[in-house]
Amino acid sequence: MSAAQPPGDGAHQLLVVIDPVARRTDGESVRIAKDVLSAGSHAKICLPEGPEEFARALSRRGVRRPVVVGDDLALRRAVALLHREREPAEKSLALIPVGSADALELAHSLGVPRGAVAAARTALDGAVRRLDLLVDDSDGLVLGALHIPAHPPHPAPQTHQAHLLNRTPDRAPGHATGRGAPPDAATASTGATAMWDTCRSLVRALVRPTPSKPPDPHRTHRLRVEADGVLLNDLDRPVESVTVTSRGGDDGLAEVVIRPPEADPVMAEAKAVTVSGADFRYRADTQVGGPVRTRTWTVRAGAWGLMLPAEAGASAGG
Repeated sequence: MSAAQPPGDGAHQLLVVIDPVARRTDGESVRIAKDVLSAGSHAKICLPEGPEEFARALSRRGVRRPVVVGDDLALRRAVALLHREREPAEKSLALIPVGSADALELAHSLGVPRGAVAAARTALDGAVRRLDLLVDDSDGLVLGALHIPAHPPHPAPQTHQAHLLNRTPDRAPGHATGRGAPPDAATASTGATAMWDTCRSLVRALVRPTPSKPPDPHRTHRLRVEADGVLLNDLDRPVESVTVTSRGGDDGLAEVVIRPPEADPVMAEAKAVTVSGADFRYRADTQVGGPVRTRTWTVRAGAWGLMLPAEAGASAGG
């Protein structure tokens, strides 16, 4: 990341693009953001119903600064669209984060304020901070971090204790259950239900669910990793993971971390990183790509701008 820049002319001419997922997820936060932005700027509000309308709205922004109301996926979509225009001079936008906590990890890691009011005020009065991109050889983008390989998360299996806590008490033969049960049947089961609820509360207080078994930390992969043409790891040396993150400095370098099993990480800095090997998947921010056998990521320094709080933008170093 480079130093923050004050908003230029037309910064308060805004195009507010509200992602449909945000409208369904948290309509109240969307309303608050609209009110704050409309009170402080000449805002044009767009309500696209899908990706095509989202793209069309951004392409017709003119001199207006785009403000995206949505989650990490909406942010990635907007940055990708601006990147494809190949016009680096005005690639800046603001984000009002609306969504679940796990859908906003990227936004918050970049410094976007939490909460609709703070983010909307930043969109009006913040500073544009130039950020780097990692661009792969298929024109895919990484705004935050790249992880290789990418393993899809698996839901934790239900423990035996949790299964017991979620069970409903067995009914004696002839006891009616569900809606529409006769009043006398419901009355007859009240005592048993109350006793079961008491027992279940006691079990909850005394029993802690057994945590699910973590994944094997020593699962390895055969990957060849090159940084600016320098070989960092070859196929004969297994690794657990490779992480590539833009450092955000003025030199436009990415940080590469290779984690071999039971050994210290190998670290390097480079403008381009090439990974090859047997079919592997990778996680670019929150999106999983692949499988591929080789892929190169190149740093594009200062390729886009994000509105961040002025004091944070001025003081942060990357």
